Amino acid sequence: MQLKAVLFDLDNTLMDRDYTFRSFALQLVRECLVPMDEKRREELVAEMIERDKDGYRPKEGFFQELIDWLPWRKETTIEELKAYYDRHYMTHAKAMDHTEHTLQACRAKGLRLGIITNGYSHLQHAKIDLLHLRRFFDAIVVSGDVEIRKPDRRIYELALERLGSLPGETVIVGDHPRNDIWGAAQAGIRGIWLRRKHDWDETLEGGKPWRTISELNEIPALLEQYEQEPCGTGKD
Repeated sequence: MQLKAVLFDLDNTLMDRDYTFRSFALQLVRECLVPMDEKRREELVAEMIERDKDGYRPKEGFFQELIDWLPWRKETTIEELKAYYDRHYMTHAKAMDHTEHTLQACRAKGLRLGIITNGYSHLQHAKIDLLHLRRFFDAIVVSGDVEIRKPDRRIYELALERLGSLPGETVIVGDHPRNDIWGAAQAGIRGIWLRRKHDWDETLEGGKPWRTISELNEIPALLEQYEQEPCGTGKD
């Protein structure tokens, strides 16, 4: 079957969330916490990254934990910390390496492109715009807009509908085994797994990645292989 469309996850697929969160955490430690040496700053940043769980924790609980745990210069509320986050977090945003080249290569092949991402509407759309990504995409599906979250198969089906493509004509690129690869497979979409922080979950059945990559610039060459293989293969 001819390949017509490519879906992309956003965080840690198109946006380098690891870099973005670490850079933001360093700013917070320097500006808002009691003075400390560089070694202690790095220790606190590393602990913040661990507690953040790659952004999959509810923000309110995470912020309250930071308030209770970190050595603040002055007493801070959740509302103040949230406002600080909203003001500064996206100023650290950085696209993943090879993002623009990869998207341009996909467009040059005549492929329709979509983003499918979980998150609050205003934050996810702000990321897309700050990274100047919107111009590449024919469809953008944010869970906060549609009240459906990955890995619910309905969100992938909605993305397919907006792209005007069938499951067998579409691949998805993402870093999260369940939300990006396994979930999309339940809707019949083959996955290209961008290996980042997550290990593959061996309990996931019926959703192995079609291909596994380490960098986005591996994608254009892989797409040439798509039409040469029967649907349903799952090679690393």
